[in-house]
Amino acid sequence: MPELRKDPILGRWIIIAQERGKRPTDFLVEEFKVKGGFCPLCPGNEKTTPDEVLVYGREWGSPNTAGWKLRVVPNKYPALIIEGNLDKQGEGLYDRMNGIGAHEVIIESPNHQDRFSHLPPHDMLLTFRAFRDRIRDLSKDSRFNYVVVFKNFGRAAGASLEHSHSQLVALPILPRMVTSELDGSLSYFKYKDRCVFCDIIRQEIQQKVRLVCENEQFVTVTPFAPRSPFEMWVMPRYHNSSYIEQDDSSLIALAEIFSETLRRLDTCIPHVPYNFVLHTQPLRSGPLEHYHWHFEIVPKLTSIAGFEWGTGFYINPMPPEETCRYLREVNL
Repeated sequence: MPELRKDPILGRWIIIAQERGKRPTDFLVEEFKVKGGFCPLCPGNEKTTPDEVLVYGREWGSPNTAGWKLRVVPNKYPALIIEGNLDKQGEGLYDRMNGIGAHEVIIESPNHQDRFSHLPPHDMLLTFRAFRDRIRDLSKDSRFNYVVVFKNFGRAAGASLEHSHSQLVALPILPRMVTSELDGSLSYFKYKDRCVFCDIIRQEIQQKVRLVCENEQFVTVTPFAPRSPFEMWVMPRYHNSSYIEQDDSSLIALAEIFSETLRRLDTCIPHVPYNFVLHTQPLRSGPLEHYHWHFEIVPKLTSIAGFEWGTGFYINPMPPEETCRYLREVNL
């Protein structure tokens, strides 16, 4: 029988349609194939991108030359531009402002063939350091209120370039998803005087039915009310609302569990397209007792159609307990 599940943070309802009975092998995904050709993100083509704003690993040579391990550059076709003023205006009941922000590309490896899920943890660490360092720098700009970090892997998940990369967008306003999480977690805190994320982590560690993997500092779980089969959340075991407060030892542990998490997913469903997004506190908000930073990994395995658009509900053909079992049992 189908089951309705409620997300304890957002209050969002999910339909688990178990009668559709899927296994990992039932999902058809497009194989990841590197086609080659000219790539603006490859070493030797640095002059075809905007000037880098952060680089790791270059021990010789001038800026915007080869010899790097990770590069961050402004997006050549940005969603928002960094120059100018917000110039907020009202037009009757409507509001508008200039499209001011920052849009950057994190080039995760110089090797065109690399996939993020296949990077060893010590290389993956550079990406998580870059997220932290760029958010720290952008937080100094008083025009920005939030920085969203995300990765699209696979054409179905929105990736337009083969070369492994993620993106960062600084925004002058708080995204609706962030305000909904902040409001939901604050409501829970006012009622129970505890962080809802900490309670989720505590229960998942005890029950071990949705716990995919763990280390001393982080856990990966399949959420109780997932939007997609094989959705996973990577969360610090101990309360912290700010990603940019993480030191290098914490990011090493994050890279280790993220590597294991993605390898488990990739082993279950090879070439699976996915998105991951960093959820963290707003810039300059100060520590929040009710909020907990985390990454959400959402594979692109189902479609959003009329029912989803009309109701805000998601239909998921696999219970998270079942996907967790598959993820735990794979041979790495």
